[in-house]
Amino acid sequence: MSWCFAIINGKLAEIFFERKKGKPIINGHCYVKESEYKTIRERKMIQTDIKKCRFSYRNEQHRNQITRKLVASEPFSRQ
Repeated sequence: MSWCFAIINGKLAEIFFERKKGKPIINGHCYVKESEYKTIRERKMIQTDIKKCRFSYRNEQHRNQITRKLVASEPFSRQ
C-alpha cells in the first residue's frame, strides 16, 4: 500500500492507494492540516504531490479533477 498527499474537495488530505494492473485503486483518505508537518522535506512533498493529485469525493467515489475520470475505490481490508 502506498500513500501521498492530495487536495480533496479543496482540503489537504493523505490518500492511501494500491496499484492493480497498473491502475490506482484508492483505499481511503483522511484530511490533515499542513501545520502538522514541520520539516522542509515534508513541506516539499506536500507541494509536489498536490500539483498532480487533485480529487473530489462524492457518493463514495473519487473523481480526478485533472483528467475528470472516476478512480476506482475499494475499502481497505487486512487480508
